[in-house]
Amino acid sequence: MIRIAVVGDIGSGKSHAAKQFGYPVFDADNEVVELYKKNKSCFRKLKRTFPKYIFSFPVKKIEILNVISSIPGSLKKINNIVHPKIKLKMNTFIKKNINKKIVILDIPLLLENKINKKNDILVFIKGSNKKSLVRLKKRANFNIKIYRKLKHLQLPLEIKKKRSNFIINNNFNNKSLRKNVKKLLGKILSNA
Repeated sequence: MIRIAVVGDIGSGKSHAAKQFGYPVFDADNEVVELYKKNKSCFRKLKRTFPKYIFSFPVKKIEILNVISSIPGSLKKINNIVHPKIKLKMNTFIKKNINKKIVILDIPLLLENKINKKNDILVFIKGSNKKSLVRLKKRANFNIKIYRKLKHLQLPLEIKKKRSNFIINNNFNNKSLRKNVKKLLGKILSNA
């Protein structure tokens, strides 16, 4: 099995690019949302850690955002609660797709949390910073303070770029992105 991991900046279009490969995608952001909705153990740990902010199950995104924007260092604590559960979900996903030729890993803090394996193919999705920020500001619940805290958690883009095997330029044009992904996929498969 070939593991392709998409990395890049917040809002660079990693999730959209991941879907263009046409293989099973492990989307960590979606898994976190599901965790907040369905995992009572996660809720209890979050409630115990942030009793003045986390009120009821399922955990509401706005409560998490309030914690992050109000309590210094809270993002790291949340990550410590959520990350082990997401790693388990990723391992389940990989076992379930063991017979697939390729799986795609869309995990924003893949390198930072050292989840990647030595043989993973890292694909850096390079999006225009200006366009990325414009797109992010259109999202519901966008908060510049939280955006900056998330950026602070991430490795510098130059390091991610340097560690990557390939770079895909995302100009936020679907046709162009599909073409770039297809071309890259051809290279990867011909070297497999």
